[in-house]
This record gives sequence, structure tokens and C-alpha cells, in this order.
Amino acid sequence: MAISTKDVSTLRERTGAGMMDCKKALDESNGDIERAVEILREKGKAASAKKAGRIASQGIVDSYIHLEGRMGVLVEVNCETDFVAKGAEFKAFVHDIALQIVAAKPQYVSIEDVPADVVASEEAIFRALAQNEPNPKPQAIIEKVLIGRMNNFYKEICLLEQPYVKDTTKTVKTLLSEIVAKTGEKIVIRRFVRYEMGEGLAKKVDNFAEEINAQVAKMHKSQVN
Repeated sequence: MAISTKDVSTLRERTGAGMMDCKKALDESNGDIERAVEILREKGKAASAKKAGRIASQGIVDSYIHLEGRMGVLVEVNCETDFVAKGAEFKAFVHDIALQIVAAKPQYVSIEDVPADVVASEEAIFRALAQNEPNPKPQAIIEKVLIGRMNNFYKEICLLEQPYVKDTTKTVKTLLSEIVAKTGEKIVIRRFVRYEMGEGLAKKVDNFAEEINAQVAKMHKSQVN
């Protein structure tokens, strides 16, 4: 079928891929834009895999401060060359990752970074809940449901598995594959730290009823005097 220039432009805007790559993907998908997006993402992932053995020793550390200094992030993202590290696209990608971390509160970069004891604890909790249900499911069903539960767990705590906050139709892992395809370099989100003002500190719990009563009593006392 004939592929329109409009469809090619639409696909290019959604994926950031080159015009010829978009045209080929649309040809392969018979004009189905959604399938063409997946084809380009798959090719981006393949490109990432080919670069896995290369060394990413350049890059930048970026920061993002949100809500008048109440939350902030430092993130390090590595690439192969100083040329890419200084580029606007790479810097924008890193800043978007910092924004993602502030908004979505991941605890780890990837599934591989999650400690084995954390995974084992989460699995044990689910199995205990499943076995204590009024009508327990067969073990085979429990194991299948466990896979889905763990995938959702990883989406909450692992940066690469999270839906991208600016476009929830893609994950951060997909976003990473796209920037790899654009730059032609291996890119690694190495580490991050997220701060939230007061996190982990004991907080004063105000009893507003008592506070109002105290203010009323104080006002009454001043009027009497």
C-alpha cells in the first residue's frame, strides 16, 4: 500500500527515528502506525544490545529541584563520547530522567539491581496471602499470578520498568532505547539519589481541635481580663 508523507511525519514525531527508518517500518507494518512504532522500538532495542559490550565512560551528572526545594534528584548517565555528552538531545534525555525520578520515586535503576532478599520477601508475602484466601487457588495458578504481581512490583520500584511520565505509552527502557538509536552510542543510566525534605524524620502531628480550643480559651481569658 502507498505510505503517505503525513504518516511518515507522524511516526517520526512519535519515535524520533529517521525518515527512511519510519518509511521502512510503515512498509513492513502495511501502514499500521502502532505496529510501526513497535517495529522501530524493537530495532532500537536490537541496536542497544549490539552496543552492550562497549564502554560508556563519558556522560553528565544532572540535577532537578522541584516544589521550591522540597524534592530533588542527582542522576548520572553515561555515554561513549564527550561529543554526545555535550549534545542537546543527550542533556534533555538526562534531565527527563531526573524528572522521572522525582515524580515516580523509583528505588533502583533496573530489575537486576533489586537485592535478592527484597525479591524473596515480596514473593513470600504474595504466596502467604494467596494461600490464606478463603478459596485458595491451585499452586500452578498462584505461580502465574505471581509473575504478574512481580512485574507490577518492578514497575513501581525500577526506573527502567516504569511508564515514562511524559508519555505513559512507553517505558523508560523504551525511551533509553530511542536515545541509543538516535546517538548511535551505548548509554547507561548508572545511578541516582533522590531527596525529599524531611523524609525519614519524625514529624509533629498537630491536633487541630486542641489547637483551636487553646486559642479560644486564650481569647476568652484576654477578654475577661
